[in-house]
Amino acid sequence: MNTLVIVLIAAVLLTAAYVFYGRWLSKKWGIDPKAETPAHKFEDGQDYVPTDGWTVFSHQFSSIAGAGPVTGAIQAAVFGWLPVLLWVLIGGIFFGAVTDFGALYASVKNDGKSMGLLIEKYIGKLGRKLFLAFCWLFTLIVIAAFADMVAGTFNAYTVDTNGVIRLADTAKTNGAAGTISLLFIVFAMIFGLIHKHFQLTGWKETVVGLVCTVAALAIGMAMPITLGKDGWTYITFIYIFFAAVLPMWLLKQPRDAMTTYMFIGMIAGAVVGLLVAHPSMNLPVFTGFHNEQLGNLFPILFVTVACGAVSGFHSLVSSGTSSKTISNEKDMLKVGYGAMVLESLLAVIALCVAGAAASANGTPADGTPFQVFSSGVAGFFEMFGIPVYVAQCFMTMCVSALALTSLDAVARIGRMSFQELFSVDDMTHAEGWRKLLCNTYFSTIVTLLAAFILTRIGYANIWPLFGSANQLLSALVLVTLCVFLKVTGRSNKMLFPPLIIMLCVTGTALVERTISLVQAFSAGTATFLVEGLQLIIAVLLMILGVIIVVNSLRAYFASKKNSETI
Repeated sequence: MNTLVIVLIAAVLLTAAYVFYGRWLSKKWGIDPKAETPAHKFEDGQDYVPTDGWTVFSHQFSSIAGAGPVTGAIQAAVFGWLPVLLWVLIGGIFFGAVTDFGALYASVKNDGKSMGLLIEKYIGKLGRKLFLAFCWLFTLIVIAAFADMVAGTFNAYTVDTNGVIRLADTAKTNGAAGTISLLFIVFAMIFGLIHKHFQLTGWKETVVGLVCTVAALAIGMAMPITLGKDGWTYITFIYIFFAAVLPMWLLKQPRDAMTTYMFIGMIAGAVVGLLVAHPSMNLPVFTGFHNEQLGNLFPILFVTVACGAVSGFHSLVSSGTSSKTISNEKDMLKVGYGAMVLESLLAVIALCVAGAAASANGTPADGTPFQVFSSGVAGFFEMFGIPVYVAQCFMTMCVSALALTSLDAVARIGRMSFQELFSVDDMTHAEGWRKLLCNTYFSTIVTLLAAFILTRIGYANIWPLFGSANQLLSALVLVTLCVFLKVTGRSNKMLFPPLIIMLCVTGTALVERTISLVQAFSAGTATFLVEGLQLIIAVLLMILGVIIVVNSLRAYFASKKNSETI
């Protein structure tokens, strides 16, 4: 099948979903353009910052469009491209976008409270403590994995077959991408200061943002920095420290805007490349319900695709940062629902690029999903006459930015989760130790230090459970939203199908993983640091899920409809 047809069908369906289903949800739940949003009510110049809708959209999209939509869609294609496509579209429209929009909506209507605090309000204090602890540990794994991924992308060295460390063939390209990332930080702060001082809006904001983006790209390509993986790891952690503590308007928002311009260029290049070349989808349509490498289609397909269809992490961004910057409630639709459907489109494009790169007999292209996607889109740019070096640098930067923008968002969310875990309503009269743990800088250092240690002792040992943990997170968010919508007299029936399905997916995945781990121990092939840790975490995740779901169901049936007015 022609990849262009697949992309066009996906684009039409996702656009129609935004126009009709998204707007229907807005009307059903109720949007008040005249309401005072948390950004205005609690404006502090740090986290609560009134921001125009498109800038918040840029922050939301660049934060949630991490490694997931590219790697998940390509990895899950071992079951065939059709199951992946169907789940990305159905999941994105009816699961992911609804969850993201719902989390943003509930947070904005509750003074910008994070999901943990919403759980305390609608489920109970036990649910809050468990959820926040889970969120903090979840962010540690993500920070460790994405920081390692970014550092590996910028690494200029490799080890040859003789064990000798030498400059890699891609050293210049990788170094240029690293330099561009550093310059993005500098130019983002310049962009943020200009934007705040001159109150830029509309085309003026876009022009300044594009100038800063192009300048960072041009200078970075001309001045590549040659460093090893360890060096880039240290730089990455220093950057995300500042991203976690500096005011949103100074670094995070302008950098996300610049990154979004770059992502749009990447997506446009891929779409135009598919339009001009219109290559065939060489991956098989369907390979069967079982794969020797991954397992059964249900639930593994859903867990593997993850962010391209639905992700619990997205709700942390919606309620943790975006809700505190929404200036007008009418912007919630494009930020919450719109950013997710655009991410689903990115997943479809990644699937089609991988399909075009596969051989005619259906054999997938060699390399990691990131490498396949990056080289495929770079090939499209080269087809338009763009120099090979420029195309490779641009795509290497785009691929690293997919992880980097999620990385700085999750660092900030991890810091907030740690603070909320120990905070009380009256922090003015709180104990000294509690004030220390809730200090912005101290909580950030603790979070990043724990994540850094994970990069050194081997986060990869527990990474296989990331997908299940992420999907469990989305199910727990949906449960909370059901209670919120009920007590505020709003319709929640549209949440029941995704809630039930995500609980089934997560439960099945964790049970299957637990059984396989127990079998590994029985056969004597397991080790404690790998299978042992996974088994402990899998059991804990199941216990956590059961406790929160049981408490949520009690709260749901005990709550009265229309008992709260918001």
